[in-house]
Amino acid sequence: MNTKKATILAVSITLVLMFVGVALAQAPSGPPKPGPEHQKLAYFAGKWASEGDMKPGPFGPGGKFTFTETCEWFDGNFALVCHSDGKMQDLSVKGLSVMSWDSAEKTYTYFETNTVGEIVFSRGTVQGDTWTWDNESKMNGKPVRARFTLKQISPDSAAYKFEMGAPGEPMKLVMDGKQTRMK
Repeated sequence: MNTKKATILAVSITLVLMFVGVALAQAPSGPPKPGPEHQKLAYFAGKWASEGDMKPGPFGPGGKFTFTETCEWFDGNFALVCHSDGKMQDLSVKGLSVMSWDSAEKTYTYFETNTVGEIVFSRGTVQGDTWTWDNESKMNGKPVRARFTLKQISPDSAAYKFEMGAPGEPMKLVMDGKQTRMK
């Protein structure tokens, strides 16, 4: 073998080994693990009983409502999957929701669909013991903003309120209530 071929072979082997070393150094050390933001969602895990008061307005005459919600970790512990079952006057509603952390947007996400055809997508934040979820949608073809605020009272109870309003206008209280973890 002449020296030119030997040099080319040596450089080729060095480059291959260098790229293999870089690839191995970047290989993940196992599956991703939930971060502290995901772990904050643990507050919602379990079965909850909720009761509240719907204010008279565009959704009807108002009145009392009750529902239960069971939230469990989805495999991997990156998201909670929740099933709810409620009653408001003569209307029964079942819902399915998913809560998680969106690391790209640095916000929590909440998606819900239910048996009365509602679909909700909200982004949320947590400051201390208060969770705030905001969304924008349309009602009767007009834009509307909504905000759900939940304040943790204890590890097993919380108070909440739901407000709505047109963009640029003050939000109005639509409902408020409390929830308690069922043992």
